[in-house]
Amino acid sequence: MDNHPKLLITKMFIGEYQHSIDIKKRLAIPAKFRKGLDEKAVITKGIEKCLVIYPVNEWEDIAAKMGNLPLSQKEARSFGRMLLAGASEIDFDKLGRALIPSYLKEYAGLEKDVTVIGLHNRIEVWDTKTWNDYKNGMEPQMSDMVEKLKDLGI
Repeated sequence: MDNHPKLLITKMFIGEYQHSIDIKKRLAIPAKFRKGLDEKAVITKGIEKCLVIYPVNEWEDIAAKMGNLPLSQKEARSFGRMLLAGASEIDFDKLGRALIPSYLKEYAGLEKDVTVIGLHNRIEVWDTKTWNDYKNGMEPQMSDMVEKLKDLGI
C-alpha cells in the first residue's frame, strides 16, 4: 500500500519551449500546456512586449478584478484599457494551434521564432530574440531580486 501523498498538479504551466508561428499566423501551443487549457483561452498584451494566454477561468478572475478597479484613478483606467481592450478569445484546432490576432502579433514583435513559457497560471509568448535579451538581462540580477522579494515570502 502506498502511503505517500500524490502530488496533484492541474492547470499549472511551467517550462520554456521554442516554437514557430506559421504563415497563417498560427502558433502551436506546447502539448504539456494544452492539458491546462480548454478548447478556448484568452490572449492579451503582456507588460514587457510579450503576449499572455490565460485559461478562461483565470481570465474571468482577472477581468473581474480589472472591472473593480477605481475609475477615479488614471493608472487603473489606463491599465484596464490596455489589458482588456487588447484581449481576444482564441480557439485551438485539433493540433493545438491558435490564430494570433495581427494586432497582438505586431505588439509583441512576433515574426516566426517564438518562445512559449509557462508561469504557473498563465502562458507567455515572446519573440525569441526579445526573450533571450530579457532573460540575459535578468539572470545576473537574480540575487538582488530575491532580496527585494523576501518581504513577499519568496
